[in-house]
Amino acid sequence: MTALTRAATLLVALGATCAYAADIGYLAPPGAPAREFPSPQRPVAQIVSPSRSTEEHRDSLNESGEIARLLGLKPGMTVGDIGAGSGYHTVRLSRLVGSAGSVVAEDVTRDYLVELARRTDRLGLTNVKFALGDPHDPRLPASSLDAAILVHMYHEISQPYAFLYNLAPALKQGARVGIVDLERPTPEHGTPIELLRCELSAFGYREIDTHQLAGDGGYLAVFSAPDEASRKSPRDIVACGDRAGTR
Repeated sequence: MTALTRAATLLVALGATCAYAADIGYLAPPGAPAREFPSPQRPVAQIVSPSRSTEEHRDSLNESGEIARLLGLKPGMTVGDIGAGSGYHTVRLSRLVGSAGSVVAEDVTRDYLVELARRTDRLGLTNVKFALGDPHDPRLPASSLDAAILVHMYHEISQPYAFLYNLAPALKQGARVGIVDLERPTPEHGTPIELLRCELSAFGYREIDTHQLAGDGGYLAVFSAPDEASRKSPRDIVACGDRAGTR
């Protein structure tokens, strides 16, 4: 390959990346600001990778299939993949919900979404939307989701109370939220289940069930979205203690 050809190839690649980036942004106006909410009384893990394990390993455990089954995900639904990262679940959910449904891939790291947009384009997946979020706000349209999954990322949410508050309006009536994490302290990229229950119940999310996933997949905790009667205002939210998150 000549220098001129390499330069032309690089320009094409850069142009394609810029085009994908131009299509990725916030899908909704900002919600309540983080300053109105208490900060978590436990450490927050750093975002270190767009994926926790190889896709081959996760497929061997049928991770995506089990989560979809336990959450009752079906064709025609709109599902939010919150903290989509490299898109392991986005790609598989896209095929599950089909042309009548859609997947909203949300992340706070724009580069992850740009790369995921390129991946879905290569795969010919046309029912995926991309949503840039803030650490305290997923910035998703009201009543847009039949379900949401947060897989191995809850421990990385720096403002969980604000995030959960701002996520709730995007959930349709009867929507379910599935959170997958490991039973380990938050600095070790997990969330003890009792801490998770405390933080979600602090805002009115109600636990439906908890399942143990195969292998090293961790647990899946399923919650219902808070209704208007059970939703608390920011000033009424009390932060959970940090003992469960740091032991």
